[in-house]
Amino acid sequence: MEVMEAIKGRRAVRRFQERDIPLEDMRKILEAGIWAPSGSNVQPWEFVVVMERDNVEKVKLLSPGLFGNPAALVVLCVNRKLAERGGKLGAESALMDVSMAAQNMMLMAYSLGIGSCPVLSFNKAALRELLNIPEHVEPVLILIFGYPKVWPKPPRRKPLREVVHVEEYGRPFE
Repeated sequence: MEVMEAIKGRRAVRRFQERDIPLEDMRKILEAGIWAPSGSNVQPWEFVVVMERDNVEKVKLLSPGLFGNPAALVVLCVNRKLAERGGKLGAESALMDVSMAAQNMMLMAYSLGIGSCPVLSFNKAALRELLNIPEHVEPVLILIFGYPKVWPKPPRRKPLREVVHVEEYGRPFE
């Protein structure tokens, strides 16, 4: 699959088939995450993968933004002790690193025919307790995964001339 095809084709999927994700495919998705760029190569991320149906359901109870019946989910976390190695910008850089890891995971999932959706709406304290996440590790994002019932159509995107400025703000990219 061409990179631009994956970028344009990946959509937020919230309706899934009742079908498990093979462990080897989940491994590829997680591997894609650890190959994301990382400021000063700190790699402040930690991932908690949840694949057992009962546990996925428990996470859903704590996550009002989590719709559908995903086959698996990954809780992306920032290890604050590691993030401190990034200095003054460590916390901000760590969030960017985790965001790039999330995008890598979603693109890899798409290339495998697996849908995904990022979820920000969840109870961090309750999730931390449920999954035994230590205090110095902060859950910041949940990615849900499964085989889509349908692939959503892509929304319209603004043209480059509306969002890209050349050399200075206000000079559009033509």
